[in-house]
Amino acid sequence: MAKIDYAALKKGGFMRQKQKGFFSLRIQVVGGNLTAENIKAVADVAEKYGKGYVHMTSRQGIEIPFINFEDIEEVRAKLADGGVKPGVCGPRVRTVTACQGSEICPSGCIDTYSLAKKLDEHYFGRELPHKFKFGVTGCQNNCLKAEENDIGVKGGMEVSWVADKCINCGVCEKACREDAIKCTGTEVTIDYDKCTNCGRCVKSCPTDAWEGKSGYIVSFGGLFGNHIYKGEQLLPLITDEETLFRVTDAAIGFFEEHANPGERFRLLLQRVREDEFRKVIRNAFEEK
Repeated sequence: MAKIDYAALKKGGFMRQKQKGFFSLRIQVVGGNLTAENIKAVADVAEKYGKGYVHMTSRQGIEIPFINFEDIEEVRAKLADGGVKPGVCGPRVRTVTACQGSEICPSGCIDTYSLAKKLDEHYFGRELPHKFKFGVTGCQNNCLKAEENDIGVKGGMEVSWVADKCINCGVCEKACREDAIKCTGTEVTIDYDKCTNCGRCVKSCPTDAWEGKSGYIVSFGGLFGNHIYKGEQLLPLITDEETLFRVTDAAIGFFEEHANPGERFRLLLQRVREDEFRKVIRNAFEEK
């Protein structure tokens, strides 16, 4: 057997198995979506070159185990014919995960798949001191567990009450899970200190008396492994994509510049303290 460059293969999504000469191939599944053509190609490769099954990972990925080293180039070609790309492993930006978002889910506040594709196009495979993960979830239900990621993006809404459309039915007060809305019978008040930007008032109102501007609730420094940390929201709701990408650029740039090799984002923030990082992303957030 030819000498195997395990590092190069791992970079291209082929993870070494305990069985000598065999690899589990990680597929790039952006935002959890595959087409029927993609699925057929994966199934054909698993049947012909693997053991007839795939593994579904915890991050919406698909892995095809038992790929023989001798078949790797042929497997790549077969998958490419079906529009399927290998994922990545090691110290680089991983495939972006997402729930179905506002295009499918009634609770969704943002188009998660569209954002996941843009984030993936912008960052996927970027070389960094350690692995880096993005997760996008559509609303405060947080089905994708955004705060487990190095950067998590959660859909939200900036809400306001429109008095002349209101019939004082009280539906919004019942829908609010934070006890932020009060209906007196003549007017409606909202405590913005309690509001979590969930948008349930907007979605529940029968007369459109609540207006909502969709936006992004961003968390930083999530970690799920030997040590578990919940990512922190360090900025207000971000209401435009341009600002979101300035902030994510600044966050990854900070990680790239300051992290030691093999150091996760959360551990970097603990080492240098978050004050310095807060200044960097706040400047990116406020930049005009």
